Amino acid sequence: MAIALGAGIAVLTGLGAGIGIGIATSHACDAIARQPEAKGDINKAMLLGCVLAEATSIYGLLVALLIIFVLK
Repeated sequence: MAIALGAGIAVLTGLGAGIGIGIATSHACDAIARQPEAKGDINKAMLLGCVLAEATSIYGLLVALLIIFVLK
């Protein structure tokens, strides 16, 4: 029971990553609407931030899988 609970908590990192990516995309769209000439720079920064947020989610999934299969 404790293993399943720990794995479930570890997977919750995906929730934070999803919220972070949504907020970043929202602010990037606002920035592009205000300064269309800076679209390339804004997209680069947004994609880098999204990659880092998604990496956090993948680390959480990896920890959950390790908890399930190693601590079994």
